[in-house]
Amino acid sequence: MSTTLAHPLDTDMLGPDTTVTSRSIDRFARAHDASHYLLIPDAVLTPRDAAGVARAFDAVRAAGRTLTFRSGGTSLSGQAVSGDILVDTRSHFRGIQIEDDGRIARVGPGVTVRQVNTRLGRYKRKIGPDPASEIACTIGGVIANNSSGMACGITENSYQTVESLLLVLPSGTILDTGAPDALEQLQSAEPEIASGLLAIRERLLAAPDSVAFIRQQFSMKNTMGYGINALVDFDDPVRILEHLVIGSEGTLAFVAEARLRTIEIRPQIATGLLVFAGLADAMAALPGLAEQGLATIELMDAASLRVAQGLSDVPASIAAIDVLDHAALLVEVHSSSVDELTSASDSALAHFNALPLAVTAALTTDAAERASLWSVRKGLYTAVAGARPSGTTALLEDIVVPVDRLLTTCERLIVLFEKHDYEGSVIFGHAKDGNVHFLLNERFDDDASVARYRRFTADLVDLVLGQGGSLKAEHGTGRIMAPFVRRQYGDFLTDMMWDIKRLLDPAGILNPGVVLSEDADSYLYDLKRVPTVESEVDRCVECGYCEPTCPSKDITLTPRQRIVLRRDMAWAEEQGDHELLKELRADYDYDGVQTCAVDGMCAVACPVDINTGDLVRRLRAEEASKVEDGLWDVAAKSWGAVTRIGGVALTVADAMPVPLVKGVTQLGRAVLGADTMPLYDAGLPRGGSKAPATSSPADAQAVFFGACIGTMFGPEDHGIGSRDAVQALLDRAGIPFAIPDDTGGLCCGTPWKSKGHLTGYDRMTERVLASLWVASRFGELPVVCDAASCTEGLHTMLEKSLEEYPEYAGLRIEDATTYVAREVLPRLTALNRGVTKKIDSIAVHPTCSTTALGASGALTALASAVADEVYVPEGWGCCAFAGDRGMLHPELTESATAVESAEVAAADAERNGFDAFVSANRTCEIGMSRATGKPYRHVVEVLEELTRP
Repeated sequence: MSTTLAHPLDTDMLGPDTTVTSRSIDRFARAHDASHYLLIPDAVLTPRDAAGVARAFDAVRAAGRTLTFRSGGTSLSGQAVSGDILVDTRSHFRGIQIEDDGRIARVGPGVTVRQVNTRLGRYKRKIGPDPASEIACTIGGVIANNSSGMACGITENSYQTVESLLLVLPSGTILDTGAPDALEQLQSAEPEIASGLLAIRERLLAAPDSVAFIRQQFSMKNTMGYGINALVDFDDPVRILEHLVIGSEGTLAFVAEARLRTIEIRPQIATGLLVFAGLADAMAALPGLAEQGLATIELMDAASLRVAQGLSDVPASIAAIDVLDHAALLVEVHSSSVDELTSASDSALAHFNALPLAVTAALTTDAAERASLWSVRKGLYTAVAGARPSGTTALLEDIVVPVDRLLTTCERLIVLFEKHDYEGSVIFGHAKDGNVHFLLNERFDDDASVARYRRFTADLVDLVLGQGGSLKAEHGTGRIMAPFVRRQYGDFLTDMMWDIKRLLDPAGILNPGVVLSEDADSYLYDLKRVPTVESEVDRCVECGYCEPTCPSKDITLTPRQRIVLRRDMAWAEEQGDHELLKELRADYDYDGVQTCAVDGMCAVACPVDINTGDLVRRLRAEEASKVEDGLWDVAAKSWGAVTRIGGVALTVADAMPVPLVKGVTQLGRAVLGADTMPLYDAGLPRGGSKAPATSSPADAQAVFFGACIGTMFGPEDHGIGSRDAVQALLDRAGIPFAIPDDTGGLCCGTPWKSKGHLTGYDRMTERVLASLWVASRFGELPVVCDAASCTEGLHTMLEKSLEEYPEYAGLRIEDATTYVAREVLPRLTALNRGVTKKIDSIAVHPTCSTTALGASGALTALASAVADEVYVPEGWGCCAFAGDRGMLHPELTESATAVESAEVAAADAERNGFDAFVSANRTCEIGMSRATGKPYRHVVEVLEELTRP
């Protein structure tokens, strides 16, 4: 691994809008994707638009270099890694425009599938491709790989639903294939391409056996090689070019924008699990099930079922099976209306009941039951990949065969696992398409393992092609199967693919070694090594699912990048590359540690349940000095005084000129460091109010734990703050409540935990849990907290303490949003003390903590109780204020809130101003007020105001 290289490209040719970085931390962070390949780019380019990409092509060609596009980094076949120039297409190209009442989505390659579908949801539509990685995979990758998924098959994938593309060809020509004169533009700007594509098509049509073979191959899901079915399906060179680019994995052109035809969402869904005694029975049932028009038919083999039985939320129908050779099919019926669903479900059940099932069939529309069934299917990858030995790589493969060959293929695949000693491998996938996935755990740091992988691959190729299938169904050819394209298609068609590549990219600048390779061993080059680093993150599979929700993704690093850099540093140390190690460590402090919000949103998205914040907190603990740790321990002993002093300081600062106070804190930051001294600005409120007094009425129905941030930070403008608002609402609803002893000196522990001061955290844990245990009358009463992040902190504190203090298992802690929505609102209504006149509109900022607590629904329910219109920005995310992180590094909050604040500003202007802006946590409210310039308050404050007598 090399350290930072000299600048490789001519910046004048690139232009001022394209950023270039060759810092080692940037190159290594972006080198990793979900595949089992690893190449380190010499530099990373970040163009802003199509013209910038065209200039990048010119600069790369002039320098004799090559480039590879990288967006979401969820690809599994090695098509998004490069040892030369990597082009970041996710940082920009994020536009979404919905046209024709939702029937068309005009989108940039940097937006995720989920983001597009979220925007389309209001029209009750979605895009066709439905990959399992929709949370993180981007439109650029979906089109580049011709991705499909569980339901779309080959009728609603990218190939079938692209309306037009904005292409940047390797020559620099920019072509909108949807333009009325697109053919004339192509013929004028690229006459050789226009005529060359037609000539290749004529050559193919003159070979009827090859045409028949193409039709057979593309009657299945097939992402092997180029989509040369375009030569059969179209006779217009623009349409041929457009559809050849789909699935070309960035080797023929760049897609700067796509117009996609959308499909209707059928919202009524019933889900069921069909369990068979063996694979043979399950496969025999497939044709009849397909005729039922089921939206999904997902296969799980016996090994999958055994893994599923180890999941914490396994359905009883699976837990009760004595798994021998069983197999299961997860099926779904999708309909547009309740009546239609009832009819379709009745028909399906009648068919199911005639099948040789090991367990009686049932279909459920219950959301929790459906989620439980899907957790089995989706939990397979989690369970197997998460439990793999440290140092190994999880390989998720996919193949496709004609449906009538699926049984034989699966049976022989199981034999191959045994032959090559791959233990714990499972088979699952899209049975109705003949497309299955299987998971292998392999290590690539010794010759014996690589040799085993080579032998297995050879046998796999023989098996799949012998069954008339394709070696890649959904995941793209990439590097992993590029050497086998000739084996699958033969010389005539493979040579034709090479002719297409040379016609469009004569200089070979785009993604060499991907899709096509004449080196038989190229799939064994640049295999990823996964050194053991930390227990918190060793099970990371580098999938990237965590990245879209990370608040620091646009300013420093994502959770995946924080993890892989730890691996890179371990590898550099092992190799004795001290210069690289020193450079990575120096930059990692700010990029990896200081600017992590430790908000836990990455854990929500992670398929193997990693909270990267746990790693960062431990690193902060290791870096903390004994003096600093001791001071925080002292603070834990007298926290009430500390918060009162902090509140007084903010009140004094609020009365003084902002430049003066800001200047003092800037001086302190220069001396003590930006990660120690917070930066004061005008966005911070005055100090808060005194903590509520201890009380314990005999008829108490709850314990109120007022968060200490109410003492530190005062409410917005004229408000009374969430602590007083909750107490007023409880009184108004006739709910007596207790207040713990020394409530002003108690804290959820987050300030200590997030900074890594474990001594003080342990001390506070002992004090808080003991106090709440007594106040709750030993678990009899629920504990209600008025700040969502503090509620989550109390949950974490309790969870981490149960082994040492098992008696506290009876404590029930919940957020004020959920308690007020469930208990207070109904009582206010019953007492005729509810909201009598709603405000017109309200903007809501859900938080990372309401998400983790499952309280976002309660937050919006309270908003609905006070306003006729509730607006939740589609691009909302963690504000990254993160306690004091937003004061230590305000640039982090500014970056994290940029998308949401722009949405709020536009929506506010459309309505001539929202009547209120709300959230569920004071520091988040401060962060959003700072970002938007609008007065965010806790939603309970608004409810309290509107229910005053």
